[in-house]
Amino acid sequence: MQTGLQGRGALFDTDPPGLAPRLVGLPASEHRPGAGGPPDDLPFVVLTGGRGLGKSAALGELLAAYKGHTPVALIDCEDRQFAGPPPRRPPGSWSAVSQALLAVAEQLAEPATGAGRIPFPRLTAGLLAVAASGWGDRDLPRIRQEAERVLLLNDTGSWRAGIAGRWVGRVSARLTEALSGTGPVVEPIIEATLEVFSEGVSPTHRRLRRAATWYRDYPNAAGSPKLGLVLLSGHFRTDGDSRTHAEHHLVRALLADLGDAYAGALQRSQRPGRPVVLIDNAQTGPGTGLIGSVLRDRADGIADRVVFFAGLRAHGHPSLLNATRRALPEVARSNGWAHGGTASSGALLVPLPPLSADDTAHIVGTACRGVPVPPLLPPATHRLTGGSPLGTALLAESARQNLPRGAASPGELLTAGLSLRGEHGTRPAYRELLDRLMPGDHPDELTVLAAAHDRASACALADALLPDGFGALGVLGLEERLAAEGVPAAPGYFVGDPFLRTLLLLALYRREPGHDTWRSAHRTLVAHYAPAPGAGAGRARHRLRHELALGTTGPAVAHLRDGFHRTGADQWLAELAAIASAPYPGPHGPDGPGPDDRTEIALGGTDADTRPPDGADAGLHLRVRRLLHGVWQVRDPLALPVPAVAERLGRELEQLAELRPADGEALRRASRDWPADALAALPLRLPGDDEGRLP
Repeated sequence: MQTGLQGRGALFDTDPPGLAPRLVGLPASEHRPGAGGPPDDLPFVVLTGGRGLGKSAALGELLAAYKGHTPVALIDCEDRQFAGPPPRRPPGSWSAVSQALLAVAEQLAEPATGAGRIPFPRLTAGLLAVAASGWGDRDLPRIRQEAERVLLLNDTGSWRAGIAGRWVGRVSARLTEALSGTGPVVEPIIEATLEVFSEGVSPTHRRLRRAATWYRDYPNAAGSPKLGLVLLSGHFRTDGDSRTHAEHHLVRALLADLGDAYAGALQRSQRPGRPVVLIDNAQTGPGTGLIGSVLRDRADGIADRVVFFAGLRAHGHPSLLNATRRALPEVARSNGWAHGGTASSGALLVPLPPLSADDTAHIVGTACRGVPVPPLLPPATHRLTGGSPLGTALLAESARQNLPRGAASPGELLTAGLSLRGEHGTRPAYRELLDRLMPGDHPDELTVLAAAHDRASACALADALLPDGFGALGVLGLEERLAAEGVPAAPGYFVGDPFLRTLLLLALYRREPGHDTWRSAHRTLVAHYAPAPGAGAGRARHRLRHELALGTTGPAVAHLRDGFHRTGADQWLAELAAIASAPYPGPHGPDGPGPDDRTEIALGGTDADTRPPDGADAGLHLRVRRLLHGVWQVRDPLALPVPAVAERLGRELEQLAELRPADGEALRRASRDWPADALAALPLRLPGDDEGRLP
């Protein structure tokens, strides 16, 4: 499912070249240099945004496009290997950054077309010095394994088969011999390393000797490579700022080794373009350390040849305050970036935007080739997902699998079983999406709080339905976590992202067969928004919306009927649309309670069986009842809008406009706009709304 890359041409296009081909100097998936070559001054590109916007997919595509053509490495900073040291390895000899450098170098070392492996002697010496501080237990099997993995970074692949492996074995044996005594181990290991690197007369040994002498420039080393490595190991072991300083020097060692691979005209002719390092989920683990080290060196004038792309699950980071920000379309032809002198100004932040409606239609159509697709499903999918590439891809895949089985609406596709490649069995698509889109901590609590409108209503839900220890502090913690994850805030909603909120509410409804928690949550909020002296219209809207979510429609109909002649048309339309945005407690899936009766009511099919309250205008009552159910149906993100309901909305609103000759124009505009909006699965336009549409 490589559908998440639709709409990302600004990154990958080749003619004219997009951002990646311009920086790398190679068209994607090609070995020929691009016209003009790569620029001399490189931004550190950071793709930003919340979960599901395609950052990982974009980095994965860059890996696939350049693997084999130029040195390329991809790490995911959330990978388990960066969570903590391996068993029996002391924490003082390991960090997420040092592990990341090892993983990056192992991938960059792989041969590319027309060129052999890249050795990393500087990094090897530094990583051995760091690891040595954890070898005091003389656990020889573990020590040999760690040493050999690092030493293999120097395998150029140019020796006869088996020679490299035997050299690594001999060197690791020399290192373990240095542990024969009972005293400190760091200096003997460093001495043995420098001795081994100084032996021999081959080009490989000359390279090793140059690498060893590089550490004589380490701060306070006084020109001594041994002292430089001893200080590096000590700083690393100390933790805090000292460790950060040592990690910075290890990053510099990796970049210097890469620089050697491109140092001469012959090497550059064999290696067109630039090496590429891809860092996913850079907001955690080693990500910020790697980014900070590269940016500081570049700001200090220490150049490198590496193209960096990172994915950041947020819209920014405190360490990137001076970064240049550009929308994705703005970097399609030009970077629009220049270094401002500070470290963070070396970064170029590019938020990944949601997919367009056309992108969504293309993805659904491609996934469902040969499968009849309901005409309104693509726009309804875009309305539901908000253009989330992940959401669109999984909905499209569910459509491919489940449309032939009778599913049709987005809600049915979310609750139907979905089988993903490489996995056994099926699970509902909405569960798969929540696992990928929701923050990992407190998923059950967030599911309940998704019904809330703000912190106060969230606290009311927490007090009523969540464990005693959660409370207001837990609510505040989740609020902060959502913001840190890049989930946008939206007035009137505790969970601001409509797609995530819809998935959470669907999970809340399906939490138990009897929907007990769903009912308890909405009853709690009905009580929270009970009438109060001096309360504004928003309080009544929220209360009626939650009553509607419980299936109780009478109070909403009465409120809208009685308010029709007392409030302005604009305000009345806003109240109608807000109340009708209630989540539907209905049959989205095979185990729902019964058929959706909103369409029948909206089309007047139950008018004959409905008795308006005594003293009420019967015609207005029935019209408002039909209109409420119609708007509720066409606004439901889990349903396909019914064309007959959309058409009936226009007639009902036009008839209501006749009852208000003084300010009926707002109702007439809505009678024209709302049916069209409904059939296009767009938000409903409200007269006087600055944004033009009601979300």
